[in-house]
Amino acid sequence: MFNVTKKSMQWGEETLTLETGKVARQADGSVIATLGETSVMANVTFAKTQKEGQDFFPLTVHYQEKYYAAGKVPGGFFKREARPTEKETLTARLIDRPIRPLFVPGFKNEVLVMCTVLSHDLVNDPDIVAMIAASAALTISGAPFMGPIAGCRVGYEGGEYVLNPDVEDMQDLRNNPDQKLDLVVAGTKNAVMMVESEAYELSEEEMLGAVTFAHEQIQPVIDLIVSLAEDAAKDPFDFQPPDYSGLYDRVKSLGEDKMRDAYAILDKLERQEAVANAKAAIKEQLSEDELEDPNLGSALKKLESTVLRADVVKNKRRIDGRALDQVRGIEAQTGFLPRTHGSALFTRGETQAMVVTTLGTGDDEQIIDALHGNFRSNFLLHYNFPPYSVGEAGRVGPPGRREIGHGKLAWRALQAVLPAATDFPYTIRVVSEITESNGSSSMASVCGGSLSMMDAGVPLTAPVAGVAMGLVLEDDGEWAVLTDILGDEDHLGDMDFKVAGTEKGITSLQMDIKVAGITPEIMSQALAQAKDGRMHILDEMNKALSEVGAFSVHAPRIETMTVPQDKIREVIGSGGKVIREIVETSGAKVDINDDGVIKIASPNGEAIQKAYDMIYSIVAEPEEGKIYKGKVVKIVDFGAFVNFFGKRDGLVHVSQIMPKRLNHPSDVLKEGQEVWVKLLGFDDRGKVRLSMKVVDQETGQEVSEEKSEEPADE
Repeated sequence: MFNVTKKSMQWGEETLTLETGKVARQADGSVIATLGETSVMANVTFAKTQKEGQDFFPLTVHYQEKYYAAGKVPGGFFKREARPTEKETLTARLIDRPIRPLFVPGFKNEVLVMCTVLSHDLVNDPDIVAMIAASAALTISGAPFMGPIAGCRVGYEGGEYVLNPDVEDMQDLRNNPDQKLDLVVAGTKNAVMMVESEAYELSEEEMLGAVTFAHEQIQPVIDLIVSLAEDAAKDPFDFQPPDYSGLYDRVKSLGEDKMRDAYAILDKLERQEAVANAKAAIKEQLSEDELEDPNLGSALKKLESTVLRADVVKNKRRIDGRALDQVRGIEAQTGFLPRTHGSALFTRGETQAMVVTTLGTGDDEQIIDALHGNFRSNFLLHYNFPPYSVGEAGRVGPPGRREIGHGKLAWRALQAVLPAATDFPYTIRVVSEITESNGSSSMASVCGGSLSMMDAGVPLTAPVAGVAMGLVLEDDGEWAVLTDILGDEDHLGDMDFKVAGTEKGITSLQMDIKVAGITPEIMSQALAQAKDGRMHILDEMNKALSEVGAFSVHAPRIETMTVPQDKIREVIGSGGKVIREIVETSGAKVDINDDGVIKIASPNGEAIQKAYDMIYSIVAEPEEGKIYKGKVVKIVDFGAFVNFFGKRDGLVHVSQIMPKRLNHPSDVLKEGQEVWVKLLGFDDRGKVRLSMKVVDQETGQEVSEEKSEEPADE
């Protein structure tokens, strides 16, 4: 019934297995990849005909984590997997980015790649396994895919690169001082195609070394996929790229000069209008058959690309007249909004980000329900890209893959400089509103996010800046790296290479390319040029940092205290009775974690102190020999019971009330009366012994032994 093909190899410390032929046999390509005990099934299907009028490549990649893979039941009301999580969206992008450029140019048939996590051993991250499975499924499907690719994750610990570190090692890197890197690299046999990373101020040399190490480690995986394809691949789909060279020559002859004039305009919107007019003028001169040719859009785009690229490589001239390594003009302002906790307006050329920081308490932390367990995050970064930022009247909806991806990139870039939660016990939410866009709004979000947090009083270890690099790589091998690329340079160029970091080193690196990989020489040049650009941007940001104000009066103040874990129950009380009383009485928010760390938050310092004192009185132990102010709660024949330390009561024996002899304690005391007492100690049964007579009841000061000496018994 089954025609199973299975290939295995030792990869690092685990066994990697690829299997096809048993499951999902109606898909064009289906592979189950297993690393350790983490298994992901990838299924590929593609349309055998192109939709009429289709002028783009409709590739869709889905990545789904099934909770049963880790033996879990989904949270929420419906108890089933629902909309994609952030991890699922980011992983789908991680797979899409390196495979998209490897389809044969001109192929515009619909392609669907679905990756499903079937089993998770909580050690090997399924995102890398999914990428390998998707590549293998595409390679055996018969689709015109110029792969295979493979990917791996790299850590950096103790000066050594680590292949595919455990999930736990990559969790919460900010609080793991030994681990400095979470890097994912995908590539073909000959070149790197995609890089995604979170780093902790690594040098350019260390980052380049990590990428090189990763590319070496994926070579045997690529060989394994090839071996699988040799035994199990379907016949290649009969696809011949359309030849529209004649149409292109015609378009070029009619409109090259008009297009060149359009791209000489510096203003983005004026340039876009001129480009549209140039295209319209070309179409007016075409025949009816030429206008109906489905490759007309490709021919026009090729003309745009040729004009732009030739100027860059041959003449070292960019669209807006800048030098290849020049950053656009920068204007940065902090304290932009009056009522927010922190804000900044960062403008770089025609790209602008309005970034706002809000400080919250432990109640505001995000709870993340992941396959490998639930965890909390106290740093959130949300990125919004409204249509008006590019002068369009588009649909507005929930965050899409682009918004989630760009926000995560900025989040990774800023992670490395955040203070420890013990030093700054706030939940930090940063929101980047892109108000103008013409090139790398994600890097503007990094710069604005850094300024905004510092404006809010967040003690970052250093400011962070980011810059986007581009590449034009011609067929004859000539190339040029561009600093701070424009939107058109990104659209018509060959690479989007984003680098963020501090003066000390890189905190995030992301690379996407549209050609079949770049060489180490090009990547080294891009990193060096990016460092110069980053330093320039940091200098410009420092001008705004000098204007940063004090901690916002509108932000909550948070104090932390640590109590013994065996006292947590007493602070909470039965059914939460005690903690509710503390909150209601003090007016402060109180958050207690299982480690005994208590966060007390309020804009009012007096409320924080009151809650602190109430908690302290519950968990602290009274000190022998110390004087306390208490209240008489009960009078008996042999003395009085005084509540002197939180809910702690002690006995003042009748002989310890006054220096002189008393007939009955009620002669001088009554219930509810406030008195000063000194803790003499504890008796053999642990009962508290207090004394009033050794304390001046007016001043609370201890009196001399002569004055407090007891009279002899008669």
